[in-house]
Amino acid sequence: MDIASIGSILQTSLELGLISSLTVLALFLSYSMLGVCDLSTDGCFTLGAATGAMVALTGHPFLAIPAAMAVGMLSGFITGLLQTKMGIDSLLAGIIVNTGLYSVNIAVMGKSSLINLNKTTTIFSMLKDSLKGTALAGQYGLIIALAAVLLVVIFLGFFLKTRLGLAIRATGNNPDMVRSSSINPVFTTLVGLVIANAFTALSGCLLGQFQKSANIDIGTGMVTIALASLLIGEVFIRRGPIGLKAVGAVIGAIVFRIVYAVALRFNMPAFMLKLVSSVIVIIAISGPYLKKQMPLLMRRMAFNSEGK
Repeated sequence: MDIASIGSILQTSLELGLISSLTVLALFLSYSMLGVCDLSTDGCFTLGAATGAMVALTGHPFLAIPAAMAVGMLSGFITGLLQTKMGIDSLLAGIIVNTGLYSVNIAVMGKSSLINLNKTTTIFSMLKDSLKGTALAGQYGLIIALAAVLLVVIFLGFFLKTRLGLAIRATGNNPDMVRSSSINPVFTTLVGLVIANAFTALSGCLLGQFQKSANIDIGTGMVTIALASLLIGEVFIRRGPIGLKAVGAVIGAIVFRIVYAVALRFNMPAFMLKLVSSVIVIIAISGPYLKKQMPLLMRRMAFNSEGK
């Protein structure tokens, strides 16, 4: 493998990592801050991709972004409503919404399982044409993805320090204390899930336009990838201000994509890639625990060897 190939792989991993990091930041808000594991992520991601692709087909690639975020907010609102007003467990509520979104996504895509954007203008193709002949001609994907991530990280950094943001964080830490403080946990949960799902849908929209297609399975496994990326990010940045932790989540997403790309270079069969994702998740989750247990295991091994 030559230097050019390595550079191309790293750039693609960086672009995809940045785009998927928007979903990681969504889980950073809903899971890490609010304390809700939203399993509707896969369906919401596909919903954002499908909506963005359909709007882009009408000749409005920029309008596709707020449209995708709007339907993502609606998905988050419904998930939150099931949890807070209908007494459904958060995990089950996410599964229910995710299941229902499969039919909704097919309907949004015009009863088709694939939307082809090869001959459609996207925000990526527009910037590519604008940068043609410049030193940044091949960096159009990286520029858009990086801009989107920076905006979301800055937003989270400021929002989670506001009164409402602090209330959301308090709801995740101690809902009973929030109730005693005259803060409505129903409202904070709804707001947190609405914002988080908007980021997830934005991630799906950008990926659909980036790869010039959106299919019904585009979001499959995104919740697993996002959770793994979030945990990997915590390995790099565990403590610090909210903005720095959000950056750690982005780093985790990029690292995950690089590891995924390395696995692909070993000519691994396509059906094995889900297993690779699962292994990465297992390592990310169990790694910190095993690290803590390592001294105890070493002492036991030393004791057993001395006993012999």
